[in-house]
Amino acid sequence: MYYNNNDVRLEDIPKPNISDGEILIKTIDSGICGTDVLEWYRLKTAPRVLGHEATGEIVEVGKGVKDYKVGDRVFVTHHVPCNTCRYCLSGHHTACETLHKTNYDPGGFSEYIRVPKINVDRGTFLLPEDMSYEDGTFIEPVGCVVRGERLAQVQPGSSVLIIGSGISGLIHLQLVRSFGATRVFAADINEYRMEFAKKFGADAVLNAKENIPELVKKINGNRLADLVIVCTGAVPAVQQAVESVERGGTVLFFAVPQPGIDVPIPLADLWRNEIKLMTSYGAAPGDLAMAIEIIHSGKIKVHEMITHRFGLNDTGVGFKLVASAKESLKVIIEP
Repeated sequence: MYYNNNDVRLEDIPKPNISDGEILIKTIDSGICGTDVLEWYRLKTAPRVLGHEATGEIVEVGKGVKDYKVGDRVFVTHHVPCNTCRYCLSGHHTACETLHKTNYDPGGFSEYIRVPKINVDRGTFLLPEDMSYEDGTFIEPVGCVVRGERLAQVQPGSSVLIIGSGISGLIHLQLVRSFGATRVFAADINEYRMEFAKKFGADAVLNAKENIPELVKKINGNRLADLVIVCTGAVPAVQQAVESVERGGTVLFFAVPQPGIDVPIPLADLWRNEIKLMTSYGAAPGDLAMAIEIIHSGKIKVHEMITHRFGLNDTGVGFKLVASAKESLKVIIEP
């Protein structure tokens, strides 16, 4: 039960009862997401059980469920779209009001999860037989990256700068080449994460405390980056991003500063150089299906990003590790 980043308690609550069309999952693995430790985002709904990167085994099936059975190994997504509103029909599933209101009960950091009917219908995915539960916890974060890179329309032969080398940055780093990029640079201020960026194939790893635009030009043939992906909410990253993008290029804000922080943007410069600023949020069912195929194919190395594993008793330790953003990447809770 999450109260804040330094107060995560082990509490007993009743095992959920399912209704018609629902399923009950025994949680095997659940990853801690970076958004789980954003207190400005989470405290307003605390106390609550978090966890939305959950995999497990179906132990109960409600009346009317036809596509799943007891014993199936599954990944379940917490947010699902209606698929009928104007946003879904125009491809903006993650702007759907239904997606923002749906969730499973009580959360991934629990022994059992009740999956509502709508989530069973469009948010439950069978794991490939040779995909581990641990690797399955990456389906949601990889799906979010798939969506962002698809919307950003990475062009063949393009250069990409990724600011922030946490989990999302490292997934972007590995996946962006599949979308056509040929030169990929990573930036961070954390030496631990910079080493991982080198390990996962960055053509150059930059210290974000230095002059990023000049460094990019130096290693990129006197050109800035065609696409800049911001994977940190740090305010300086916004300015670095708009100063590091080439004429006709795109800045994708995969992460943003917290609400209430306004950042000045040199609109005249962006207008003159035809720079596109864009965002992406979350993942739709199609993105998650693609993520499963990508992970299963081995195009990205997810297992190597797991740095810590904890039982339910030590979930609070995991939260502190992720919140500190120092020497951890992916922290997995094993209920």
